[in-house]
Amino acid sequence: MKLSIIVPVYNEEKTIAEVIKRLKEISLGVEKEIIVVDDASNDTTLKNIEKKGIRLFRHKKNLGKGAALRTGIAKATGDYIVIQDADLEYDPKDIKKVLAPIIEGKSDIVYGSRLNRMPHFNKEERKPRFFIHYLGNRVLSFLAALLYQRPITDISTCYKLFPTKDAKELNLKNNGFELDVELTAKLMLRRNLRFKEVSITYSPREKKEGKKFNTFYDGPLAFLTLLKYRFSK
Repeated sequence: MKLSIIVPVYNEEKTIAEVIKRLKEISLGVEKEIIVVDDASNDTTLKNIEKKGIRLFRHKKNLGKGAALRTGIAKATGDYIVIQDADLEYDPKDIKKVLAPIIEGKSDIVYGSRLNRMPHFNKEERKPRFFIHYLGNRVLSFLAALLYQRPITDISTCYKLFPTKDAKELNLKNNGFELDVELTAKLMLRRNLRFKEVSITYSPREKKEGKKFNTFYDGPLAFLTLLKYRFSK
């Protein structure tokens, strides 16, 4: 089995080198390819990418995270795909946890959930910003579970692992963060694919550290995207 690890990146000069280093170091028990898609970064991100051992693609114009993921999916040659953000919020070691149900033949799609728990008021959710993000994500995930009749606790997670063949057939269209929701919606509609979540670790970062997701803007947009793909052909 071969796993394609897609890393969409935009202006992550401080973390991209470490992320790639960790991805190269992890042993997954399967063949892997690392695909980095730079969405026209205007800082020193490109200079910090060690090109040996990875497949690098670059957009000439900034199009959005969704566009970078679409490029990565189109270029993937593995049997399965997993997404890895270019910051250090997610630990690449957790990919092994997400991959395990696939290797064991227990699932076809696996998501790494950060939120299959109560709020950590003494850790992440002690800050209002992170608590609002937690609450918004749980509400959105509940609505997704209700609409698509699939149990899910963390629809916005980075760690989504799914079959490459199915992903290439989904006709994904969005360029922004809503691509995450479109991808989930269309995968969930494929009833022949078994879905599972596993718990993962998470180290959230502040907006001043480069966090790009905006709960108040991207949250409602994500909900509208859920509705769109549930009730449209």
